Amino acid sequence: MNNENDFDYSNDNTFRKSSIKSYSSNNFGKSVFLPFVSGILGATLVIGTCFGVPTIKSKLMNGGFSKDIITSASSSNGETNVVNLSEFSNTSIAVAEKVLPSVVGITITYPISSVFGGNSTTEATGSGIIISEDGYILTNNHVVSSESSNSPFYEIGQASSIKINIYNNDKTYDATIVGTDDYTDLAVLKIDASDLTPATLGNSDNVKVGEFVMAVGNPLGMQYSVTQGIVSAVNREVESDGTVYYAIQTDAAINSGNSGGALVNSNGEVIGVNTLKLAGTGIEGIGFAIPISSTTSVVNQLIENKTVKRPYIGISGSSLDSTTAQRYNLPEGVYVENVEKDSPAEKAGLQKTDIITKIEGKEVKSVNELNKIKYTYNIGDTVTLSVYRNNENIEVKIVLAEEPEEVKNQENQTTTVPEQYSGSIFDFFR
Repeated sequence: MNNENDFDYSNDNTFRKSSIKSYSSNNFGKSVFLPFVSGILGATLVIGTCFGVPTIKSKLMNGGFSKDIITSASSSNGETNVVNLSEFSNTSIAVAEKVLPSVVGITITYPISSVFGGNSTTEATGSGIIISEDGYILTNNHVVSSESSNSPFYEIGQASSIKINIYNNDKTYDATIVGTDDYTDLAVLKIDASDLTPATLGNSDNVKVGEFVMAVGNPLGMQYSVTQGIVSAVNREVESDGTVYYAIQTDAAINSGNSGGALVNSNGEVIGVNTLKLAGTGIEGIGFAIPISSTTSVVNQLIENKTVKRPYIGISGSSLDSTTAQRYNLPEGVYVENVEKDSPAEKAGLQKTDIITKIEGKEVKSVNELNKIKYTYNIGDTVTLSVYRNNENIEVKIVLAEEPEEVKNQENQTTTVPEQYSGSIFDFFR
């Protein structure tokens, strides 16, 4: 049925105007009075409901809603959640103001020798985190090391100069390298300074996927830049240049020059050292940071010993993947290819062709997992390995020794595939 004053489309495809009817005393109540009363009752109900919801009542009593808020979908209990954007902005500002004085810019000068003759210099930039009032600075090893810069046409020597710039400080400081560690890609620098603002270190073991993070550093030489995002994943296994990292993944922008800078949470606590990013066509917002809690022991050793002493078992082995394990009815684990002479492994009776399935009761299905757990123990600790040998499961107790220099400095190698397990790809490890 058509409303008054509407146009109807007739069967003969012509428009016609509806007739305008006059109101009698009977239809006045239906057409005017009832809608009026209903409107009053509806408005009263809506206002009453609004005053029953604390967040809405507060906004009404304080003069209405600000343009800085957005309303999300109703929650499971039926209440509407109101998010204040100004609070989010204030959090970002507070975090930046807290962290910026603790993040430094690093400029490194390297000598270059060309194969075509002639010498010159080049510069690289990075970031660092102040970890003490008297000038100790944490950064990435690859920021201050020239070993990752390989070219057949020129050779880059050791850094001839390392300069440090501090936020809101016009002075440039000369830095020295205290110690470096290839395995964790960490390094510690030292400048002659006092009364610096050390960063507040958080607990990266408590990081949750989805939480707010901010990356602070010097991308592309643009000093003291901040970017924000969320934690995309935790404990992400990433391999770069033969080294495996277990990192925090984030979509906060990390670019060249951010390496060594801070990844911080909403409290302004450092939860990671920005280290890597994925780049290429179709890749966007994938960066990685070394969890700060994993750096404590490394940093302390670098300051005390200038190097990191790690526990050593004394085998070379390969990852026995699930496909190969199922094919030969074997457990997944680490296949022992060789036991080094006079090593802890030899002294404990570990044998070639053994398969290590657990260390201290924790399953290991790859070389990386074995190394990750092994490095949580100290030199001199006794650990129990669960080993599969000749269709039997046995336990072998090993006293961890210090990793020899020749092993520490040895580059990663590709092992040959064991004859009886041909067809699988294995990773080398010590």
